[in-house]
Amino acid sequence: MAPHETETGTESAAARQAKESLELAFPMSQILDTGLDRHTLSLLMALCDRGANPEALAALVRELSSAAPPTAATTPASTATAVPSTKAASLFPSGLRQP
Repeated sequence: MAPHETETGTESAAARQAKESLELAFPMSQILDTGLDRHTLSLLMALCDRGANPEALAALVRELSSAAPPTAATTPASTATAVPSTKAASLFPSGLRQP
């Protein structure tokens, strides 16, 4: 088997695993009323897979959600918890972009 064929098989297995993970995470996201659509959740999961700090991503999502104009899906309970942290967290464990 050529190296290209093996790489393609590995990539398709990774894509299949990512899809399965999203299929599990999205219903949980809806139950927890995160307000994240499937695409946004997929992007956040991909960033975490690439080493982004999940707590920093959560803080970023909260901050962006609180800055966004209210939508029909926004409830007072969900906006009350969307207070940005006073300490800016790094998105990456290596400490990139720390203040």
